[in-house]
Amino acid sequence: MGAERTKKDLNIRVDCLTRVEGHGTIVVDMKQGKLETCSLNVVESPRFFEALLRGRSVFEAQHITSRICGICACGHSLASIQAAEDALGLTPTAQTMRLRRLLLHLEILDSHILHIYLLVMPDLAGVKSFVPLIHTHNELVRRALRMKKACNNVMEVLVGRHVHPISLIVGGFTKLPQPQDLAMMHDVLTGLRPDMDATIELLSTLTFPDFERETEYVGLVSDDNEYPLLSGDIGSSDGVRMKKQDFQKATNEYIVPYSSAKHTKLSRDSFAVGSLARFNLNHAKLHPKASGAAAALNLKPKCANPFLNTLAQAVESVHCLEDAITIIEDLQSVGVNQDEQVVVGVNERMTLPVQAGEGVGAVEVPRGILYHHYQVDDSGTIEQANCVIPTNQNLSNIEQDMRALIPTVLHKSEEEITATLEMLVRAYDPCISCSTHLLDVRFMGR
Repeated sequence: MGAERTKKDLNIRVDCLTRVEGHGTIVVDMKQGKLETCSLNVVESPRFFEALLRGRSVFEAQHITSRICGICACGHSLASIQAAEDALGLTPTAQTMRLRRLLLHLEILDSHILHIYLLVMPDLAGVKSFVPLIHTHNELVRRALRMKKACNNVMEVLVGRHVHPISLIVGGFTKLPQPQDLAMMHDVLTGLRPDMDATIELLSTLTFPDFERETEYVGLVSDDNEYPLLSGDIGSSDGVRMKKQDFQKATNEYIVPYSSAKHTKLSRDSFAVGSLARFNLNHAKLHPKASGAAAALNLKPKCANPFLNTLAQAVESVHCLEDAITIIEDLQSVGVNQDEQVVVGVNERMTLPVQAGEGVGAVEVPRGILYHHYQVDDSGTIEQANCVIPTNQNLSNIEQDMRALIPTVLHKSEEEITATLEMLVRAYDPCISCSTHLLDVRFMGR
């Protein structure tokens, strides 16, 4: 078998990678056992959100950037607001931070459920999409939709809507939850617990590919006991730690000739961000029920199997659900200070400090750490903007995983190898449209 593998010829091109957000192409070319090409090509046109922000008020940036992604709309808004407040020298209140953390928990939970059930589960069931599961695993599909609907309903109460949140702004919220809103959110989220338990039980019975590759994991880290999602320093499993203002040293973006999305690296040729990275870095800070879920799934740090990112997402889902419930119960206990509601009008926004400055937002969104970086003039107008998306940070690592995976599956058919490579890419839960911010202009004759 070893001799056969060294002579293997393999030519794979997946032009329409399904069950991911956006459009990417897997290209593999092996001749006589030598891997000549192995890449994930982002083929989408750039969207230039940084350019759209230039010349706009920093107070409206969160509404613009929420359009970058329909899945992480709240995460982009939170990173945008954090960057704006950093530039303006504005410190949000403890209540505002608590509500923002609640919102981030809900979005992560919503996204993880989508990925686990509708994007990954078909791979584990051996079907092409979730549609056949409607007939063969009807209750499973109903559970997924029920959980997503619950998250969307709670986010609608909290910020007006999930996609493109309304009341989430620089300085706080334009609408704060009333006692009846807290009661409704509490009832909905506690009602999710049986479905969450069933999710963990289901995943504990499933088998994932047995593959490992040592790499660097990057995410937010902190010295307190909170599982860091909304604030913290940048840290890595290789011992790196730096402030979020130094994010460019942590990402080191560079251009590859075959993709419209940039790649990144830190201590090695690649690193990974996302649920598995966060689990490896911060597992000791998980909610006790989430730690119990990890034990039930036999997920232990440091895990180097990228396919098990899905299990890490499930563990984080338990954490986010339970911490969200705790936040709501705390708010019910102490009450929501309605005096913190931010009133926005023609003149009211000027009650917020306006000054020239530079700010960085660093937020853990479902797929990993997201950076927003703004330079603002003394009138509050954005002069320069930069966004570094989690999928960008994972692209090089995905390719490194593909290169390491292929030699281990050469005994399989080309169709099986293709399916395994697609499953590997999907395990990272890429959001490809968010990652395209590059235009490579070449002038003929120059």
